[in-house]
Amino acid sequence: MSEEPQPVYDSVEAWVTDRFIPMFRRTLGGEFRWCAQWWRHAEAISRLSALWHAWETLRLEPGTGMGVWYRDYLDHQLPILLGARGPFYQCTEDEHLDPHRALAMPSPPGWWDELSPESASDQPDETSHAHRDQ
Repeated sequence: MSEEPQPVYDSVEAWVTDRFIPMFRRTLGGEFRWCAQWWRHAEAISRLSALWHAWETLRLEPGTGMGVWYRDYLDHQLPILLGARGPFYQCTEDEHLDPHRALAMPSPPGWWDELSPESASDQPDETSHAHRDQ
C-alpha cells in the first residue's frame, strides 16, 4: 500500500512566502500591484489558495503537470491578482489600503417569489421587475 503524498507547504501563507513571492516577482507600480499585507484581501486569499492547491496537486503529475499549472492556473490568475484593477489596486508594496466594499440592499418583499425551483428554467429577465416597480 503506497503512502499518500504530503503537501510541500502546510498553508497558503507558507506557499506565498516561500514559493510565490520569490518566484513570480514583477516590477511593481503601474501595471502590476502587490500588497505586503496580501492576507487582508479576501479575493487575494481565495485566488492564492486556489493557485496553491492546484500547484500541490499538479506538481505530482509527471511530465506536463507543471506546464498545465502554468497554462491553466497561473497564467490566468496572475494578471488578475497583480493587475492594476485587481485586489491590490489601491495598495502599494509599502502601504495597505482597505478595499472599498460594495453595498447590498435587501430586496423588496416578494422580489424572488417568481424564482421558485419549479420555475427556475423560466427565470424572469430584469425588465419584468422594472415593469412591476413602475
